[in-house]
Amino acid sequence: MPINLINFTLFLFAMRFILVILFVPLFGQSFLAQGAKISIQEPVHKFPKTKEGTLLEHTFVVKNTGTTPLIISDYKVACDCTKAFLPQKPIAPGETFGIKVTFDTKGKYYFQDRIIYLTTNTKSKQAKLRIKVNVE
Repeated sequence: MPINLINFTLFLFAMRFILVILFVPLFGQSFLAQGAKISIQEPVHKFPKTKEGTLLEHTFVVKNTGTTPLIISDYKVACDCTKAFLPQKPIAPGETFGIKVTFDTKGKYYFQDRIIYLTTNTKSKQAKLRIKVNVE
């Protein structure tokens, strides 16, 4: 009986060793090579109640918390009234950048909610900024 238990223990040890050898090269690299990662200090900004015709402006603070340069290559919005000013060069790991967003309230009334979709080189390929305002 004890010999079977020893054989079984050795078998389990060998299986664990084989699993480590097989899976670390496949999955371990994704843990070690994190890549670019975006962190937005305040992803949603609420403006105070505003009169129609006002040009609103807010700067979102973005940080690259990854291990490779962060590239923000483009943005998409539902309305031409919203503009974003993106970095012209990659954001190095640990660095921050201010993305200025403007919203023209001309012809806009009541509650306005705008989402700015940033195209990035992160794992998710996208990040969101959001502005909200009540226009009189």
